[in-house]
Amino acid sequence: MADPNLLVGFESGDDAAVYQLNPQQGLIFTVDFFPPVVDDPFSFGAVAAANSFSDVYAMGGVPLVALNIVGFPADLPKEILTEILRGGYAKAQEAGCVIAGGHTVDDKEPKYGLAVVGLTRPGEQVTNAGARPGDALVLTKPLGTGVITTAGKQGVADAPVLEDAVRVMSQLNAAASRAMMKVGANAATDVTGFGLIGHLRGMMAASGARGRVSVSRVPVIPGVLSLLERGVAPGGTHRNLEGAEPTTTWHRDVTPRQRLLLCDAQTSGGLLISTPKSKAEALLRQLEAEGVEGSVVIGEVLEAGARPVEVVP
Repeated sequence: MADPNLLVGFESGDDAAVYQLNPQQGLIFTVDFFPPVVDDPFSFGAVAAANSFSDVYAMGGVPLVALNIVGFPADLPKEILTEILRGGYAKAQEAGCVIAGGHTVDDKEPKYGLAVVGLTRPGEQVTNAGARPGDALVLTKPLGTGVITTAGKQGVADAPVLEDAVRVMSQLNAAASRAMMKVGANAATDVTGFGLIGHLRGMMAASGARGRVSVSRVPVIPGVLSLLERGVAPGGTHRNLEGAEPTTTWHRDVTPRQRLLLCDAQTSGGLLISTPKSKAEALLRQLEAEGVEGSVVIGEVLEAGARPVEVVP
């Protein structure tokens, strides 16, 4: 389907669709839901909601209204569902977004997420297709939530490590988005199920460029590297690594553990922002001023090469 008002569709695998209502207003549409990543129902609801809003923030927009999407076993106590929805509602209140209802189906495995409508100004939306050679790559959250939540399911994660992961996943990308829009960005995406390498690959392919990441610069949640040493990693992370091999040039000193880390399937990860190098320091200062701690320049954008992603020590 083609429509002149559809400013962003699925052509480049972007985070959300953008539809122009008029010269001043464009709607951002997105949907996301998944099974529990943590045991606590309230925390699961909050994480799932933050993850759903993230696509709007990655486009530089503001969420307006959302609908719950729920799969829930009929034989489980309804109090569990109540807590999941309470978690989502609390995160929606923090985002200033109205949850106006939703739809529930009987499912063997609980699932929760949101369909979200956001607002942007046409032409000001940030897509994954605008990265330019000479840009700096900024990441706003540490990696490792996939490894930690898998360790939690296996019963081998320490409580403080799990709590740290929940805190990271529950953090909205609203402040990071505001900082990005104030300073300026050529492209952005959020880092979720395809891992850092997968989402960077998508950005570079859409932009016709090549991204170089220095693994030593990438922020990591404490405790993740030791879990990787013990062989803990979700199946999605291993599949991401397999999928990354044909499109990634790995420096010989990048270890197998580091490769897994960069491909770790994230839940509600941070924003990956491509901004001109001349604005990189200003962006880091603005992120800090907005309360986004730990944002780091992890690499740069280069001219297109044989492979869209390069990883160096």
